[in-house]
Amino acid sequence: MFIYTYACHEDEADLCALELQLLFGEPVAGGAWLSKRNIAVDRSPFMKRRIEVLKQADSLDQLLAQLSLVELGGLTFKVLYTQGDEAVSYEEQRQLERAAGAVIRGKVEMRKPERLFGLTKLHGSWYFGLLEESSAVWLKHQNKPQNYSTALPTRAARAIVNIAAGASPEQLRLIDPCCGMGTVLIEALSMGIAIVGLDLNPLAVKGARVNLAHFGYPDLVKLGDMRLLEGMYDAAIIDMPYNLCSVLPENEQLAMLGSIKGWAKRAVIVTTEPIERQLGLAGLRITNHTTLSKASFTRYISVVE
Repeated sequence: MFIYTYACHEDEADLCALELQLLFGEPVAGGAWLSKRNIAVDRSPFMKRRIEVLKQADSLDQLLAQLSLVELGGLTFKVLYTQGDEAVSYEEQRQLERAAGAVIRGKVEMRKPERLFGLTKLHGSWYFGLLEESSAVWLKHQNKPQNYSTALPTRAARAIVNIAAGASPEQLRLIDPCCGMGTVLIEALSMGIAIVGLDLNPLAVKGARVNLAHFGYPDLVKLGDMRLLEGMYDAAIIDMPYNLCSVLPENEQLAMLGSIKGWAKRAVIVTTEPIERQLGLAGLRITNHTTLSKASFTRYISVVE
């Protein structure tokens, strides 16, 4: 059993909710939740901590009595309290950490412990276990050598990859047929998800290759038109070029959208304006939908089959 915590800005709340629901198979709310699913804490850009539960009790005293049985094998340790579903002040958190640390047989090391433990209260029960904190690996991907001003934010790109791939992406093949400078590709590859990229713009393909190489990833990008794709992919992530749906004649829009069913089992489509009507005309069924807004700019995110 695992306990996860997350946090997001209010502008990203809807995107966060959809991503976590698809990763964990159920709606997630309240900032902390209990799940049987073993999801790496770095998968979601919104997840902060994960506790692999070792001990559980109905009261703090009962839990503390169990902690003397924790085996450390001579390793140093540190206990961090993690906010559950009840507000606990800073001073109370430190007191709880000291109480747990006092009964564990071992040496406390505050700076570089060899074991990091988490303590929390959730749904009226107390939990203790191995704690992992997110390294926010996506943050370093913001510093790409090549970029578009209209590119997806790195954190949003990571969440959208997770929406497309779900909880178990190990055997999946993904494609980004409008890959631009490779933002989505880099996030997928950093999570070990197999993906390839395509773009009509030679400058974008060149920029994506530079960015992939910068982060040590292979050249997985080709110059090409998504309407001419062959083969079948498990999922596609399509960040439609900025305002493309406004300037293309509807027959060309429908040709582009209609081609998706020929080479992808499902897709996450990102646009700068609503396209529900066009998706329906193209024979695509919307299974989930959300938005991502910043100031007056809104991205519309549709999951289709």
